[in-house]
Amino acid sequence: MAEIVTIARPYAEAAFRVAKEKGTLEEWSGELQFLAAVVQDAGMQSCITDPNITPSKLEALITSVAAGKIGEMGVNFVKELIHNGRLGILPQIAELFEALKAEEGGMLEARVTSAYPMTKAQLGDLVKKLEAKFKKKVEASAEVDADLIGGVKIEIGDDVIDASVRGKLQAMAFALTR
Repeated sequence: MAEIVTIARPYAEAAFRVAKEKGTLEEWSGELQFLAAVVQDAGMQSCITDPNITPSKLEALITSVAAGKIGEMGVNFVKELIHNGRLGILPQIAELFEALKAEEGGMLEARVTSAYPMTKAQLGDLVKKLEAKFKKKVEASAEVDADLIGGVKIEIGDDVIDASVRGKLQAMAFALTR
């Protein structure tokens, strides 16, 4: 997964930079969300991965589906992704773009994964601590993953705070095998 994010980040940053310069953050956001949905469609996935479909045919297919929904810059962005064989990572690009947009607005998105369901009060306390640490408004979404055994894992952009039992056990195992 980290590899896909590494590949998607430069595209998201480039799109964000262009959108910010032109003052079209919301338009780009909508277009990227739409394109991500198109690319995630099962039928479109089979077209993207089919070696018999040429890049020009794929380009024509995507632009016809997106006609009227994306502007010239969006079409050029899609063409660049197709040319570089990166159309399949559009959902990750859209996700990273949204994170950059939120960060620009002074807000961070946090994904909190805990071993057991958290109460609203627990999540609220955690959000307050994260806001104090990062000095920005934090919007958190909570997930449950019993594999963590105990504790929490927090992901905010590139920062990961792993306070889970599983994470501590993995760190101990790594330290012991060195």
